[in-house]
Amino acid sequence: MEEMEEELKCPVCGSFYREPIILPCSHNLCQACARNILVQTPESESPQSRRASGSAVSDYDYLDLDKMSLYSEADSGYGSYGGFASAPTTPCQKSPNGVRVFPPTAPPPPAALAPPPRNACLTCPQCHRSLVLDERGLRGFPRNRLLEGVIDRYQQGRAAALRCQLCEKAPKEAAVMCEQCDVFYCDPCRLRCHPPRGPLAKHRLVPPAQGRVSRRLSPRKISTCTDHELENHSMYCVQCKSPVCYQCLEEGKHSSHEVKALGAMWKLHKSQLSQALNGLSDRAKEAKEFLVQLRNMVQQIQENSVEFEACLVAQCDALIDALNRRKAQLLSRVNKEHEHKLKVVRDQISHCTVKLRQTTGLMEYCLEVIKENDPSGFLQISDALIRRVHLTEDQWGKGTLTPRMTTDFDLNLDNAPLLQSIHQLDFVQMKVSSPVPAPPILQLEECCTHNNSATLSWKQPPLSTVQVEGYILELDDGNGGQFREVYVGKETMCTVDGLHYNSTYSARVKAFNKTGVSPYSKTLVLQTSEGCNFDIQGTPYSQLVDIKKMVAVAWFSFDPASAHADIIFSNDNLTVTCNSYDDRVVLGKTGFSKGLHYWELSIDRYDNHPDPAFGVARIDVLKDAMLGKDDKAWAMYVDNNRSWFMHNNSHTNRTEGGITKGATVGVLLDLTRRTLTFSINEDQQGPVAFENLEGLFFPAVSLNRNVQVTLHTGLPVPEFYTSRSTMP
Repeated sequence: MEEMEEELKCPVCGSFYREPIILPCSHNLCQACARNILVQTPESESPQSRRASGSAVSDYDYLDLDKMSLYSEADSGYGSYGGFASAPTTPCQKSPNGVRVFPPTAPPPPAALAPPPRNACLTCPQCHRSLVLDERGLRGFPRNRLLEGVIDRYQQGRAAALRCQLCEKAPKEAAVMCEQCDVFYCDPCRLRCHPPRGPLAKHRLVPPAQGRVSRRLSPRKISTCTDHELENHSMYCVQCKSPVCYQCLEEGKHSSHEVKALGAMWKLHKSQLSQALNGLSDRAKEAKEFLVQLRNMVQQIQENSVEFEACLVAQCDALIDALNRRKAQLLSRVNKEHEHKLKVVRDQISHCTVKLRQTTGLMEYCLEVIKENDPSGFLQISDALIRRVHLTEDQWGKGTLTPRMTTDFDLNLDNAPLLQSIHQLDFVQMKVSSPVPAPPILQLEECCTHNNSATLSWKQPPLSTVQVEGYILELDDGNGGQFREVYVGKETMCTVDGLHYNSTYSARVKAFNKTGVSPYSKTLVLQTSEGCNFDIQGTPYSQLVDIKKMVAVAWFSFDPASAHADIIFSNDNLTVTCNSYDDRVVLGKTGFSKGLHYWELSIDRYDNHPDPAFGVARIDVLKDAMLGKDDKAWAMYVDNNRSWFMHNNSHTNRTEGGITKGATVGVLLDLTRRTLTFSINEDQQGPVAFENLEGLFFPAVSLNRNVQVTLHTGLPVPEFYTSRSTMP
């Protein structure tokens, strides 16, 4: 009902219609508002006078000129004819609906039906059609009594709730109304006074609102003819499309027009309006569904924006990390060059100092010899001294006094290509001309094997907007053979049963729609054995010759289910800290029983020199003590200066070198050799930490509130271990 309110308001005053009249253009106005916007026009300027004088301006042109003269320069409203000599000169007012209303220059006549000035003109505020009133003035426009009835019912519907008519004290809100009894009842009074049995069972009970409308519907008012006020409308003029009376047919302008019965045309037009409303109702239903779709799009856009921002931040952070690592490498080269230059210059200083001391001693000795007065003694040693002096002088003349090293660093960082690449860093827009789906992304955290079955999960890239109709999952035969389809459908998760035990399978998935099939996802290699061992690479499977040559990597995150309650998770369970000052243990989601696996933990926060521990543990390790305190964990705990290996509360192999904020601790678990090795900042920390490891091991960390670490998985084997493996 509230949506209908604008239909019931006058476009001039903005209030509910009062005594509305119907204009020939089918729009409505309050009678008082119509009187206020009347414009008196000179007889020579009226449309009738133009037609009578044979002017070349047509009715259509006159209306266009009329509209142009009514438009305001400040808005899309309208006003009076500014070019007419008799136009009012009083300031105009603006109605709530944007219509400019010019008040009359003199108070209107007290009689409501007083005739207006000759050639008065009225412009419809909605369609801007100009209308010239005849001698009847506003009485020539019919009264819209139907609109008055609708407004009356609408205002009654907004009134306060109805009360029971049978309650003796403090009447309750009515629950129903009996149409036969014409009484409103609350529920207790209805059960007591109007039981549903006997003759009362046939009475029709309706909701109070409906009953109020039916009660207050007054008998239909019979409208009278505007030309013959004493005659009621009895027929309908088809040509003029208006109700007429009997006298209009006998004497008026409708005598030669086709007329039909008023009741028949009333029913016909009601039927036509109902049919039109059915079509409009369908459009309204579609509009509501469209609005729901748009609201869902708003939510989806917000979710995609958060995911995209997180992806963008991760990508930029990865670039920053790579740049920081390269910065450290370049600084290392600069430091080496610095040490080399200092060593060369210091060696030259030492050599020159020795030579200068020898030269100075020779010079002083020669001066003392020259002071002697014994000619024979002088001549005995003079030749030898002269040769020594010349020889020493020659030694100083062979570039000895030229620096062997310049003070400049002959290193020039070529950063122009990188800066250009950074400036050109931008988003790659999706190609509208290629609606083929993007390759799906395997969700490695949700993929696993159990006994002889494998569960795989995938999703579309977060920025993909192409519609996907389904997916095709393919597996090989477990021996590196050809792929075969094992699932086709719309689901994004599938479990494949009946695989061979202790076998290695390769899996891939692709998406399809009406346009075509997407490229394959990256190949996922998994083994039907205890634990979840993944192997992933970007090259097509057809290029693989031997599956054993593929680099083994593991993708996993921390496990909130098995962690201590004081552990705090973030960053999709890849970053952890603690809200306790005591050490608490958290495990990884993935357990390993075979293969070579390497992961790293970056130190995001390190305050007050705590002793975090890193390593592997059994699933039932103690969660409220430092890692390595019991026999279920093998760990390295480290401070800012040194580290120790610990298992079953036994400390071994103290090694210099600790951690700070920004450091990286690496853990390498080689279950083929059954060893555990640690590294700090990509350098091996101490010897092999533990040997003869067997069973199922989970990545583990123990820390307190002074430490925060982030897990990095899916990493290749570090160089220090690869070089050691290639040694004879």
